[in-house]
Amino acid sequence: MEYLSLLMFLAVCLVLLLGYPVAYSLAGTALIFAGIGAFLGVFDTSYLQAVPSRLFGIVSNQTLIAVPLFVFMGIMLEKSRVAEDLLLAMEQVLGRLKSGLAISVVLVGMLLAASTGIVGATVVTMGLLSLPTMLKKGYSPSFACGAICATGTLGQIIPPSIALVLLGDVLSSAFQQAQLNMGIFSPRSVSVGDLFVGALVPGFLLVAMYLLYVLVFASRQIDPSLEQSDQAPISAGALFAALFPPLLLIFMVLGSILGGFATPTEAAGVGAAGALVLALINKKLNLQKLKDVMMSTTKVTSMVFLILIGASIFSLVFRGFGGEELIEELFASLPGGVFSAVLLVMVVIFLLGFILDFIEITFVVVPLVAPVLLAMGVDPIWLGIMIAVNLQTSFLTPPFGFALFYLRGVAPPEVKTSDIYRGVAPFIFIQLLLLACLAIWPNLVTWLPSLL
Repeated sequence: MEYLSLLMFLAVCLVLLLGYPVAYSLAGTALIFAGIGAFLGVFDTSYLQAVPSRLFGIVSNQTLIAVPLFVFMGIMLEKSRVAEDLLLAMEQVLGRLKSGLAISVVLVGMLLAASTGIVGATVVTMGLLSLPTMLKKGYSPSFACGAICATGTLGQIIPPSIALVLLGDVLSSAFQQAQLNMGIFSPRSVSVGDLFVGALVPGFLLVAMYLLYVLVFASRQIDPSLEQSDQAPISAGALFAALFPPLLLIFMVLGSILGGFATPTEAAGVGAAGALVLALINKKLNLQKLKDVMMSTTKVTSMVFLILIGASIFSLVFRGFGGEELIEELFASLPGGVFSAVLLVMVVIFLLGFILDFIEITFVVVPLVAPVLLAMGVDPIWLGIMIAVNLQTSFLTPPFGFALFYLRGVAPPEVKTSDIYRGVAPFIFIQLLLLACLAIWPNLVTWLPSLL
């Protein structure tokens, strides 16, 4: 019977590659296999009776309310041109330095990640605003594209990240499932706030590694014949007006979580309201723009919840076929124990990141493997951050990295796809180096949460 669970997983990957909608592919494939299994007498249909309670649990989940609120915050900041003001201000401050523009791209990408948390919006915005300027300044196309793609994906790991919100909810359920499988009940759990705190050190360490690479190599990537230095100075007031609003919003959102004053869901409400106020202050808010932001938020939120519903049905059928036992047997048979099990999961997630979005991987793969890994003694916060960094790496990896597609869609015609692929290679190496550091020194993730 277990082989049907593996066959079902392969079938859903094939259906997704054919281009069918993710939510319907997950639920439809699972129900078809459930029907086949029931006909053959190898599937207990009582598993499907848990679907209504699963759906009710999804729509009543307080943690997931943070998703539409953070999405609203990110889209509102994008529409209110906060990113554009930030980039222009940083460019004017650092533009006279040899590597100033590249440094400003990394710093603005970090601030956008901490304020919007949406990878696609950040890459597209940075590509439209900074790529033409970097090319005009004399930067090689490959270096400019690599820097923009890499910094655009920081939204995966730097809080408040939608990926961490979803991972926190899934890992919380997986932790409870692991305890249930072991016959243990403990009040300890893992929350979205824990992942936010655990991601701070790895996130800023990654930014520091990016900056070090840019400082060392950016000047070598500039063509002196194209380099321009006629950078107009910026006043202190203009710099303050560009930097203070997003920094204040980041402080309000993350500070309220880290200080214990608000849950991530409540902080998301603060962020959404703050983004609305910023748009109003910048005189970029009108009824039509508010309608567009709300429509975009509704579409993204509907997509997330539909995928979650489809993934819940898929995981139920997968468990009904004994897929969880199959994974346990596979991990137990690996010669390296926990290390080999985690390595295998990381490799599978990395490869699936070529063809699936982080939402599908979070809802489909993580619920299947996380309970087994947590039962083996893996720290849930460390596992969540490792998965997030891994997914961020897959966003950059050719030929299917999503960030590459986002930038290709807005890059000038003279920029070749091969330039984008060459440009991201050093940043992929940097992210893999960070993964290795987190694997060798797990305290980089667990130290800060243990203090709070």
